[in-house]
Formats: sequence, C-alpha cells, structure tokens
Amino acid sequence: MSRIGKLPVVIPAGVKVSTAGQTVNVEGPKGKLSKAFDPVVEVKVDGASVLVTPKSDTRFANAMHGTARAIINKMVKGVTVGYAKKLTIEGVGFKAAVKGDVIDLALGYSHPVFVKIPAGIKVVVNEGTKIEITGSDDQVVGQVAAAIYQFYPVEPYKGKGVRVDGQFVRRKEGKKTA
Repeated sequence: MSRIGKLPVVIPAGVKVSTAGQTVNVEGPKGKLSKAFDPVVEVKVDGASVLVTPKSDTRFANAMHGTARAIINKMVKGVTVGYAKKLTIEGVGFKAAVKGDVIDLALGYSHPVFVKIPAGIKVVVNEGTKIEITGSDDQVVGQVAAAIYQFYPVEPYKGKGVRVDGQFVRRKEGKKTA
C-alpha cells in the first residue's frame, strides 16, 4: 500500500471538497477544480480531511491510490495558494506580448508565434521578455509553459531561446578559428 496514499489530505478553511461518484470537486478562493478518478480507488470526505483507499489489492489499484491522493492534494493547494511558472526569453529581438487571450511571441522566426491562453490561466509579460503564468491547475499551468518553451528551447552556444526560471543550460564552446 502507498505511503503517500495513506496520508489524509487536510482541507484548509475556506475550501469546500465534495464527491459525486468518482468525481472530486474542490472549490476555494482561487477557483474551482474537478477531476474524475478511476473506480479502483474510493475517495471519502471525512470532516476536515479527504481519505483515499484502494478498493482491491491489485497492483493498479495500489498505484492509483497514491496518485489519486497526490492529485487531490495538488487540487487543494491550487485553489488556496495557486501555481506559477516563470519563463525568460533571451535573444536579440525576442519578445512576448499578451493580446486578449493569446500570447504573441517574436522568437526570431519569419512569422509571429501565437499561443492561446486556456480559461482559468493568467499570463503577465514584464519588460517584454519575462513571462509569468499563474493559475489554480498545476497541470494546465505547466502545459502552457511547456508549449511556449517548445517553440524555441535554449540553445547551448549563445544561450538564446525560452528559459524556464531555475533551468540550467550547459553552455558549449563555439568553433575555434586558427
């Protein structure tokens, strides 16, 4: 049995958690989240905590036990504190701008790159090169950051591209001329 799955998820004040069948709904000050889980686990709201138990003793049920508990914990954290990813764009002429629900990226290509911002996600661009993505759903925040990063990952010679804050990029030495 999962050591993580055995731990109860503590529900902080101001957060409401409810279950309907296999769907867990979490509502808090930062928004609402809903997720359906596999029927091999049972989710119960017990006062100020959420308990997840496997229904059978199969390998899959034990794996889903810890996974479901971790996802519910992230949902509770997301509606109370929220999640954020910071990206930095480096390169001459590289910049970003938010236009409505689209991020307009100039990444050195012959055309601009557009990324649609999903509902519930807030994107702020500072100084034209610093992007901050915030939201209550960790998976969606990470997915938007990955989509932006994917257009121009940091290259190792000049360090140009989209960089996730805290990311280490090994720099390489360029060609040597005699």
